[in-house]
Amino acid sequence: MFKKEINPAPKQKLKSSVQRSLRQALLSTYPLMTPYIDEILPKKSSLESMKLPDRNTLYVLDNVPLFYQQDTGEVMPHLRLVHRYPQAFPTVRIDRGAIRFVLSGATLMAPGLTSKGGRLPVEGAAPKLEEGKELDQKVDEDGRWSRELEKGEPVVIMAEGKEEACAVGVLVAGTAEVKAKGKGPVVEDAHFLGDGLWNLGRE
Repeated sequence: MFKKEINPAPKQKLKSSVQRSLRQALLSTYPLMTPYIDEILPKKSSLESMKLPDRNTLYVLDNVPLFYQQDTGEVMPHLRLVHRYPQAFPTVRIDRGAIRFVLSGATLMAPGLTSKGGRLPVEGAAPKLEEGKELDQKVDEDGRWSRELEKGEPVVIMAEGKEEACAVGVLVAGTAEVKAKGKGPVVEDAHFLGDGLWNLGRE
């Protein structure tokens, strides 16, 4: 989605009502962000938005990119935010062989996750997020998430042998389906390390 370089656009300050609704959207999509939300979006902060290509909007605080959103889709974390708060987002892990494809903007395919180096949620993981237990979800020491992730859900992509996330995108297939089928696309249009959105935040 952001394969090309992006030219910075003028930023606009967001009204406090817009900031409040954005905050609510973030907490409902990423409940694990709850303990950090006041650090990420301080109450008196002045969040700004910047228009990006392909009907995307980037949300910036003090020149630090935090989130982006395409049209009215899910609010997605910028990789810089993921690197600061890795525990706040559900993850899957790709094997070493898939890294170069993901970092060139290719669609993430199931074999990169179902192979020996890949990681999908634990076997027998809960199929849905139980109400009231949102903060119980986590990653185990083997790198497997504690519940199945659903189609349409944002996900952070870790890589075998690497400490920090390499991409973030939306699942086009649920993780239970990926385990069952073992083939087909899993994440399309990801924001990845070194893409235009990543480089835009490096000024």
